[in-house]
Amino acid sequence: MSTGTPTDASTPPPTDATTRPPTDASTGTPTGPPTDATTRPTAAGDTGAADDERLRRWRLVLGGGEADGTGRALTGTDAAMDGALSALYGRGKQSGDRTGRDRSAGLGASAPSVARWLGDIRTYFPSSVVQVMQRDAIDRLGLATLLLEPEMLEAVEADVHLVGTLLSLHKAMPETTRETARAVVRKVVEDLEKRLATRTRATLTGALDRSARISRPRHRDIDWDRTIRANLKHYLPEHRTVVPERLIGHGRASQAIRKEVVLCIDQSGSMAASVVHASVFGAVLASMRSIATRLVVFDTAVVDLTDRIDDPVDVLFGIQLGGGTDINRALAHCQSKITRPADTVVVLISDLYEGGIRDEMLKRVAAMKASGVQFVALLALSDEGAPAYDRDHAAALAALGAPAFACTPDLFPEIMAAALEKRPLPIPAA
Repeated sequence: MSTGTPTDASTPPPTDATTRPPTDASTGTPTGPPTDATTRPTAAGDTGAADDERLRRWRLVLGGGEADGTGRALTGTDAAMDGALSALYGRGKQSGDRTGRDRSAGLGASAPSVARWLGDIRTYFPSSVVQVMQRDAIDRLGLATLLLEPEMLEAVEADVHLVGTLLSLHKAMPETTRETARAVVRKVVEDLEKRLATRTRATLTGALDRSARISRPRHRDIDWDRTIRANLKHYLPEHRTVVPERLIGHGRASQAIRKEVVLCIDQSGSMAASVVHASVFGAVLASMRSIATRLVVFDTAVVDLTDRIDDPVDVLFGIQLGGGTDINRALAHCQSKITRPADTVVVLISDLYEGGIRDEMLKRVAAMKASGVQFVALLALSDEGAPAYDRDHAAALAALGAPAFACTPDLFPEIMAAALEKRPLPIPAA
């Protein structure tokens, strides 16, 4: 079994340096179980049980046939877990394999066998591990086409990555599968909205209030912290008080449009998770009456999906993942829709691999910033960190005062709040 294979979370392999087994010098892969000479002493009554448990863990990590050099055979649930792992991560005998082992592996092309395997892994492993194994099965064994069958979609553990796979396949989906696919996507979207919506609205509502400061506020709208700091020079020691000559306040969010936000999303295949999160955030922003939100997706063509923004599922099924990238054309479209530059935030979500005119792209960013637009460049909007990206373009944007960085969904509300208030962005440490 290859290094990094998911294992039972409750029984991790030993990690203490004194109990590590011999390893392959070139790969660091364990080549056998830990020896008794390196094992820490235990109470006499516990030695046999501890050794057996240690060998069990190493046998699950190493995989392979029979006892795989550990002297520990697997039975019952352990054998079933090992079979599920071997079906995905096992390797057949290949030329140059010095072990000489012939390990049968694979799920075959049968939908029923895959459905059984999906049921098995959900039985034996926690949800987070199941999602990793599903992604690996799609990537390693080419099972994406089986997702076109409704019974397969009903068996899988839905997550953001599965949604990305479905979006890449949806043009090829038969009619019988599309409703099931939409149900799977809607479940993931609703779960994301529950997690992100309340905090996003609260954070941005506060930012809108603070950004609408007024010089003659009503009593309930006075920002006392800022008012006191601004009037400290008028402190009267004899009365032990500050006499404010200038009140600072902020207006409360009203029904009027205060800010405009343009989400410009790269729909190339590598941005799938970012597209899902951006669509959810687009719907949340659109639900706030004080913010006018526009959503634009692009590859070499530009599609304005603002009319669908209330329903992120409709947005996602209006996206075609893959294709080239023309950031300049997308920004030209966004620029043409800006009517209040000083009150507008443009969020470009892209890995910055530009297939269009690089210099024109940078000129557009510079022009927008010069007009008062707050420009935010996100390399990713996901929990996976920054993808591969064009470092030259990222450096060029940073030189224009628009640093490009990856952002998690949990950090996005703070990023947007800072942009709305025209504060420095809370850029995460690299």
